[in-house]
Amino acid sequence: MTTATRHPVELRYATASDVEATPESSRVLLSLEGSRGTVGVRGRVRDSALFRDALAATFGILASDLRYRGKDRTAYLAYLMKQGKRASAQIWEAQKAFLDNALEGEEKKDAVLDPVLTVDPDSVSLEVFSRDESAYARLSFDNALFDGREAAHGSTFLDVPPELPARLDRLRTYVPVSLEAHVALPARPSQPTREPRNVEVPHAWLRGFLQVQSAATLPASTCKLAPVDLYNLLFALRTRKAKKAPRALRFELVPGAAPRLVVEPWELVLEAHGGTYTGSAPAVVRTFGRQRLAALARLLPHARSVQVQLLGPGLPVFWVIDMGAATLTLGLTGWTESGWSSAAAFDALMPRAVPDGLAEKLRNRLRAEGPLSFETLVANAGAPKESVRAALQLECLRGRVLYDVARSEYRPRELMPTPVDEAVIRYGSEREARAHRLLEGAGEVKLTKVHEVVGEGTRIHGEVVDREAVRSFFPSFMLDVEGRLREANCGCPHHRRSGVREGPCEHLLALRLAYSRRRAEEEALRQTPEGRKLIRAETRSYVRRDAESGLETVYRVSLDGQVVAVEWGPRTGESRHQRLWFDSDAEARGAYFSRLEKLAAEGYIDAASALV
Repeated sequence: MTTATRHPVELRYATASDVEATPESSRVLLSLEGSRGTVGVRGRVRDSALFRDALAATFGILASDLRYRGKDRTAYLAYLMKQGKRASAQIWEAQKAFLDNALEGEEKKDAVLDPVLTVDPDSVSLEVFSRDESAYARLSFDNALFDGREAAHGSTFLDVPPELPARLDRLRTYVPVSLEAHVALPARPSQPTREPRNVEVPHAWLRGFLQVQSAATLPASTCKLAPVDLYNLLFALRTRKAKKAPRALRFELVPGAAPRLVVEPWELVLEAHGGTYTGSAPAVVRTFGRQRLAALARLLPHARSVQVQLLGPGLPVFWVIDMGAATLTLGLTGWTESGWSSAAAFDALMPRAVPDGLAEKLRNRLRAEGPLSFETLVANAGAPKESVRAALQLECLRGRVLYDVARSEYRPRELMPTPVDEAVIRYGSEREARAHRLLEGAGEVKLTKVHEVVGEGTRIHGEVVDREAVRSFFPSFMLDVEGRLREANCGCPHHRRSGVREGPCEHLLALRLAYSRRRAEEEALRQTPEGRKLIRAETRSYVRRDAESGLETVYRVSLDGQVVAVEWGPRTGESRHQRLWFDSDAEARGAYFSRLEKLAAEGYIDAASALV
């Protein structure tokens, strides 16, 4: 990784963070970075158990890394050499050198930003991003948690030594606990002065951290769970291990009914007890990376309610744990480390058009008035809602505005001393940048065939006119039910040389982006009378699960010219059929959409969205 793909940051800590525990009292000493001015907070903690467990869970998310790591076989090769087996010294030296280089590169890749601590007039918050770039967490402590709170407002970085999370377990609930987070902590003989540390943060890591913030500003489907629902889910995941796909956690949301959590591939249905879903239409959303929820287990004794915000396929899902005086927001990214899914997901998060000066105007208002809701910001912005949302997304990508998911408010927060250039993190790689340039050309990326394979996924074929290569390529790939790449093909030199081992080529990326954009446009067009007039043949499946027996009833409705065909019945039983002929296409189309709207009103869920 070259220097051009990294963001240099200098960190100056006067001393290291520590925990001092004695039989009479305990102190949590957090060392803050000193180049950002005077920032800090101190006070006596009222609920030491909540404070300890919330911090421990947050630091656990910070250290989590679920990336696959290959096994070191050098010791085994040395053993074979001693036994006279076929393992030469050249093989041993070559593998040892390879592993040394791999580990060195992994250490450089792990050079990430320290946690961000922000002191606001109403709270103090801590933001972390996991090392594998898959989980974001924001822990917020209200002022009610502290007695005698003294604070200097602002944002800066927090020093977290490797031994700090273990030392938090020394805190006891029967001993008074105090917090002291400051740039210049009291001098301690056991903590010598530290030298400045230079960190080169990869743009890929910074891109992931900021795009989660940008995603939080998007509209979402929200459901509420009881703490026992989270316990049941964690227990089910801990006692089962899926050996084959699909491995999603599926949310089935029906207005007026309690949300259902379905654990795949066992189709284990968990009924929620936190209230009914208040959305306007039925929805089913599949989320992935459910094993990362194990980090929330330590918070169960303190949880009062759980809120889940579902943005949609491929986008992050936010879990908000309300613990009274503390709130933890956990954002789980919906893309994979390979960058295949992230290219399409991040494309949806980038603001399209922002009027000049609007982003700066909104940021200055937040700095002057404090946390504000989206509706309040729109009221006096003098711009449409879409423009205001795009401007706030842009400020989140620059690291100057934070969206508080738990309170649905925007807050000022300076991640860096200078704003991050969104153009630097716009693309994850040079191939992704070339893919977007291909999309900008009119007619250079065409979808030639989209084939929905029931139970397997979607097979996409296309044609990409590459003017730099002075030829056309015909990429194709298949997306399985989990959104992962299968059976990718392209005739370009990059794909012929390495396939997708080094990531997809620009032609595959361009085709993937074109497919995502067309699907979004088609779904939006289906909701308009003009768009419905263009539909002459279509098939939709709707399902509804019985609350008592758990059995599913499936409706399959098809439109083909002047004919509407309906098939319904239990998923595993015998189905009934009906065919209706009409005098015109318009009458058949009206009857078709009326039947779909009636099914949605009766609590049936569009099954096509469950396969996205």
